[in-house]
Amino acid sequence: MNDPTAPGMAAPGSATPGAAAPGAAARTALHAAPASHPAAATGWRGAWNRLAQTLARRVPDSLLALVARVSIAAIFFQSGRTKVEGVLTVSDSARTLFEQEYRLPLLPPELAAHLAAYAEHLFPLLLVLGLMTRASALALLGMTAVIQLFVYPDAWPTHLSWAGLLLLLVGRGGGRWSLDRVLGIR
Repeated sequence: MNDPTAPGMAAPGSATPGAAAPGAAARTALHAAPASHPAAATGWRGAWNRLAQTLARRVPDSLLALVARVSIAAIFFQSGRTKVEGVLTVSDSARTLFEQEYRLPLLPPELAAHLAAYAEHLFPLLLVLGLMTRASALALLGMTAVIQLFVYPDAWPTHLSWAGLLLLLVGRGGGRWSLDRVLGIR
C-alpha cells in the first residue's frame, strides 16, 4: 500500500516526485525560519528582526485596540465638551460656530450643533467601554470625513491620523479588553 507520508513518496498534488509529504517533521520545519527568512538574517538586520518579533509577541493586539479606543475617544470627547455647557446643553457659541464657520451643506446649523455635540459624547464613551466599538468607530469616521470635506479641508494630516485609529477599530474591533468581547459582540 502506498503511504504518501513515507519518505521518498510524492505527496498527493506534490509537484516534486519523491519529495516527502508534509508530515509532523515537515510541519515543525515549516515553523523554523529558513535561511532566506528575515528572522534568520545575521548582523544588524537579524538583531532587528528578532527584536521586532519579540515586540510583536509582547505588545498584544488588545493593547493596541485599547490605546486606539481611548486616544481617539479623548480627542472627540474633548471636542464635544467645547460645544456644551453643564452636562449636555448645547452652548450659544457652538450654535454660532455651526452657523458662521462650519456651514454644513445639508443640515441646519441648529441641528448640526446638537448632533455633533451629542455624537462627540456618546461615541467616545462607547469606545472607552469597548461597547459597539465597530459602529462607534464607523460613526466617528463618518464625522471625520464630514469635517475633512466640508469644514477643515487643509487639516488632512490630523484627520488622516484620526482615520488610521478609527479604521483599526472598524476592521479589528475593540479587542479582548472590551465589553464587546464580554457580550460576544463582533
